Amino acid sequence: MARPPQDPKIKMDEILDGAEPLFAANGYRKTTISDIAKEIGGARGLLYYYFKSKEEILEALINRQIAHFLTDIRSMASSADMLPPRKIEFVVHAFFRTAHYKDGLFLDFLYDEKHLHIKNKIFRQAALLLKPWLLKIIEEGVRKQYFHVSHLPPALTFIMSIMLCLGDTLCEKIPDEEMAYHLTMAASLIERALGIPENTLHLSLSTA
Repeated sequence: MARPPQDPKIKMDEILDGAEPLFAANGYRKTTISDIAKEIGGARGLLYYYFKSKEEILEALINRQIAHFLTDIRSMASSADMLPPRKIEFVVHAFFRTAHYKDGLFLDFLYDEKHLHIKNKIFRQAALLLKPWLLKIIEEGVRKQYFHVSHLPPALTFIMSIMLCLGDTLCEKIPDEEMAYHLTMAASLIERALGIPENTLHLSLSTA
């Protein structure tokens, strides 16, 4: 059934769709609530009815992109056409694509120390949502004997920690050469956690 026109989500999505290109073109700091209101043809008061601040608008944009990322992960995790090691690679590469959405639109915001509390909240929420799907992939790999994990919960926690570490590194926007080294280290550590041979996983910036 179609949503009624007064559905708040429709208006919130309209605001987000209007704000996103302004953040991309002018940057988060230079974009004002008035700019966003003008873009969508509404009043400042209308925006404040749905979002308390510009910061909250950007946080909602980030969460919307994470939702797209998780949709891809759910679809991939349930696929019978991809081997478990390739699924692990997919998770990391999808994570990188999400972080670099529109040339890293959100990275400047998350790198700013003033927004550290938001970064931590977003990363924590994303990790909680990703965890069951990563567990599903690991369980499949163990069942099909691609992975050799004697204690699954610690392995899962360790791999999630590696993902969060990569997230922090991305926010620091280090040079590509150094980022490639981080990916190589991450692949090696994940291989050890999953009990698979060295060089089974291939994580690189070119595929991320």
